[in-house]
Amino acid sequence: MSGSTHSTHTVTNQPPPLVGHDVFASDRVLTEGLERHLDASLLGTARAELSVLGRAAGSAQVQEWGRLANDNPPVLRTHDRYGHRIDEVDFHPSWHRLLGKGVSAGLTAAWTRPGGHLRRAAAFLVWSQVEAGHLCPLSMTHAAVPALRAQPELAEEWEPRLTSTVYDFGLRPAAQKAGALFGMGMTEKQGGSDVRANATRAAGPGDDGAYELTGHKWFCSAPMSDGFLVLAQADAGLTCFLVPRVREDGTRNPFAIQRLKDKLGNRSNASGEVEFAGTWARRVGDEGHGVRTIIEMVAATRLDCVLGSAALMRQAVAQAVHHCTYREAFGGRLIDKPLMENVLADLALESEAATTLALRLAAAYDDGSAQERAFLRLAVPAAKYWVTKRCTPLVAEALECLGGNGYVEESGMPRLLRESPLNSIWEGAGNVQALDVLRALQREPAALNAFLVEVSTTRGADHRLDAAVKDLLTELGDLDGIEARARRLVERIALVLQGSLLVRYAPADVADAFCASRLGGDRGAAFGTLPHTLGPARIVERARPVS
Repeated sequence: MSGSTHSTHTVTNQPPPLVGHDVFASDRVLTEGLERHLDASLLGTARAELSVLGRAAGSAQVQEWGRLANDNPPVLRTHDRYGHRIDEVDFHPSWHRLLGKGVSAGLTAAWTRPGGHLRRAAAFLVWSQVEAGHLCPLSMTHAAVPALRAQPELAEEWEPRLTSTVYDFGLRPAAQKAGALFGMGMTEKQGGSDVRANATRAAGPGDDGAYELTGHKWFCSAPMSDGFLVLAQADAGLTCFLVPRVREDGTRNPFAIQRLKDKLGNRSNASGEVEFAGTWARRVGDEGHGVRTIIEMVAATRLDCVLGSAALMRQAVAQAVHHCTYREAFGGRLIDKPLMENVLADLALESEAATTLALRLAAAYDDGSAQERAFLRLAVPAAKYWVTKRCTPLVAEALECLGGNGYVEESGMPRLLRESPLNSIWEGAGNVQALDVLRALQREPAALNAFLVEVSTTRGADHRLDAAVKDLLTELGDLDGIEARARRLVERIALVLQGSLLVRYAPADVADAFCASRLGGDRGAAFGTLPHTLGPARIVERARPVS
């Protein structure tokens, strides 16, 4: 058969890639949140900085860096060619490009500039959407600062390095570097979240005031870093220590990386098991107060878990809305089909609630007042519990919006799905967060009072929110034997807080849909079951990544 002009390889009805846009400027929820919480005198500079980062995040080149970093995971080199122990981790060049951009964008510098936490949170939300793995060392480095301040001489020495905007990779004495990164080692194989069961021992102090550590860490975050905050048992009990990778004289500190973890997601980032054997360390805070000292780092990284999950949600929703805008089926665009519109609107509601809550928490960090600190004590673990829990079902549903295309690696959606459970597990899994909320309720009355003051600002604005607050107060009235009900309680706290924020700040149709579906119970168990009377088209349009 010859002469046929029919082509079997004409590509039609495929959406263009979502590239060449400003990830920051096209996110209405993020831009409005920044304008709401940031001092007006800082807005112009912040918008300009974030748009530069947003355009980079939306570029084809940077998105390719994210793919390459994920497809080429780190490799552990325990020894050099001559048999010397070196314990180094090799990364793909794209990892270094991403990490360098994150450092230069101020993702470790929140503590050094006005409005720093909110500006950093916005940048974290933008930059996480490129590739989430490399945000771990940025998060650890940022979070180490408040913990180090428990030992002023260490803070004076290390804080300028940690807050630097210069990425200076390589194992050298920290004093010789323009910038430094930090990791953390808390978890041990026999204890997991129960860090008081840690068996690592600290001998000392010696004549120089330093200690020597002996033990094993089951999870060490970012083991290629310049320094680490770790927990070990000293004479007076569990204590926090700073462990540098390289000592001041240039010698390598004993820090044997036994293996890198083979993880479900977060493939670009190195997480390792490490052994200490006479490892030189400096005490941070008082002996026996290790948890109290390192909890400052944990609280900051828990907020980053909220930000990271909100960023994954935003990227998943953006990809789903973008695909459905261009894809046609059954005689029209998917985005115009009532059932798909309901799904997309429901996903967009969840994403908006997560971002709005995350930005409110970041603004509270900048405020720093006693009232806001009390608010954070309850709101951070509640938000960490709920937002990270909602991430996985949301990403799975967004993937389904792309159909079979979403199940293919090239779409990028499988990478988002593998990443989605991580933030719920790291820095204390769901039960740990729920129990932390109970501790705050039982031991710190100011935390509950600050939360109630926060949600009382919307009293009378929505009857479903008012009813939810009343039900929550009833639940809070009986704290005896509440541990088995802790997840239920924390979920209600988070939903009431999200509802209050959306009633205050979101467009009326967004707030109405959230209160009806999340607080009023007018929805099913799956996404896409919103009441049909809520006008989902406006909610979907608000979530569109490119206008």
